[in-house]
Amino acid sequence: MTGDEKHGPSATSTLDVLWVLYDQVLRIGPDTVDSQARDRFLLSKGHGPMAYYAVLAAKGFIPPDWLDTFGAYDSPLGYHPDRTLVPGVEISSGSLGHGLPLGVGVALGLRAQGLTDTRTYVLVGDAELDEGSNHEAIAYAGATGLDTLTAVVVDNRSATHGWPGGIGARFAANGWSTATVDGRDHRALRSAFTTPLPGKPHVVVAVVEEKG
Repeated sequence: MTGDEKHGPSATSTLDVLWVLYDQVLRIGPDTVDSQARDRFLLSKGHGPMAYYAVLAAKGFIPPDWLDTFGAYDSPLGYHPDRTLVPGVEISSGSLGHGLPLGVGVALGLRAQGLTDTRTYVLVGDAELDEGSNHEAIAYAGATGLDTLTAVVVDNRSATHGWPGGIGARFAANGWSTATVDGRDHRALRSAFTTPLPGKPHVVVAVVEEKG
């Protein structure tokens, strides 16, 4: 991709997680982006969307030649993803702390419609957990047993403050099931995403090295 992009590590740290989700886990494709029964993926970490766009192109959601226009004035591929411009994008994101609360709302709405086999996945950055709105969402999802919701936290040690016992412990305290894996290990990621854990929302903490 081209363009002035200051959030390169924010993108590269998410690449393996995104690929495993779209290649092996999510029940969604270019032909089912409007299906009510599709899985939902929400990129809360919207300030580093380059890897997201690359995966969407590889999977046929957008033309690959769009990638060369990244960040251009008239390009649909902005520095933050826009759901009205990019096919397959569920939310416009980039303002930190919004994705997980939105994911809770999406999962609740689907449950209210009886779509209990439809899952919602939200990718969050570890530094994004500094935002208090995420902690309200964590508490509410745990209290309501929102077991169709999976949060994916990319832990590249960018957070201002840590959590005693690690990120997973923060979620576990509110009734979530947790898994912490190598964020580059595709087999471990797939296993963590697909292990059935009824009755609880689930968080996968994907540990990587790039900061951003």
